[in-house]
Amino acid sequence: MDYRALAFAALVTCCALGPPVAQAAPVPDLVPPTAAGEPAPRTALSVRSLTGLSWGTADEHQVRSALSLAKLYLTDYALRHGDGSAGDLAHGERMIRYSDDAAADAVAAKYPGAIAMVAAEYGLAETRPGANWGSSTTSTADVADFLDAKLRTDPASPILSWMATAAPRAADGTEQNWGTAALPGVQGTKWGWSDAPPQEVASASFGPGFTVAAHTRGGPADQTADVLGALSTVLPGRGGPAVPAIPAHTTGSLPVPEGQWSG
Repeated sequence: MDYRALAFAALVTCCALGPPVAQAAPVPDLVPPTAAGEPAPRTALSVRSLTGLSWGTADEHQVRSALSLAKLYLTDYALRHGDGSAGDLAHGERMIRYSDDAAADAVAAKYPGAIAMVAAEYGLAETRPGANWGSSTTSTADVADFLDAKLRTDPASPILSWMATAAPRAADGTEQNWGTAALPGVQGTKWGWSDAPPQEVASASFGPGFTVAAHTRGGPADQTADVLGALSTVLPGRGGPAVPAIPAHTTGSLPVPEGQWSG
């Protein structure tokens, strides 16, 4: 096991041994707390362990743009509550593996209550539909909890297999190789980004016994650096892992304006 794998194992151990963020004893923040008037940390991060315990940054419950992580919710609804059509299956695969906006448009039009229904079913308190799927909101805690529930109750879900076989490039040409996907042990990932400034990106992954989600007010390289940097807070004094070169995505926004789709 290399250093990064060991460090991430320690992060998951932190889930099992450390108290939740809401309790008195703090867990490591992604970045130090900010003073009054300073900008909030750019990345929210949540990790869930199949031990049933969790770790997250202090803002893991902050409502943020869902970006294309909303496609996880759309696909889940279509697979479990849809009409069982081949079209729904094909659209689901396109949404998860290629982050295809046209497929999301089709499913959202067919099942307009999908995101609200999935949020209610899984108890995702920060997940809310918008005027369209591209303007829906969620939190990293909700996304990590959703994937945790899939691992526990529906491990054969095509969502997980499609995340594990995500295409190197999305339907719009964006490279899908950054953020939580850079963590050791990750087996599958879904990414999201927006198409209008200021730049916003998100990613969510699963591996053996854990799920992780991140949202960054910045680009893919920023998120990769922050997610990997969180590992060094678990093993202080060891130094952070090297961050691979990640091609920068050049657009993004929060919130996504009505009618403005996101990758």
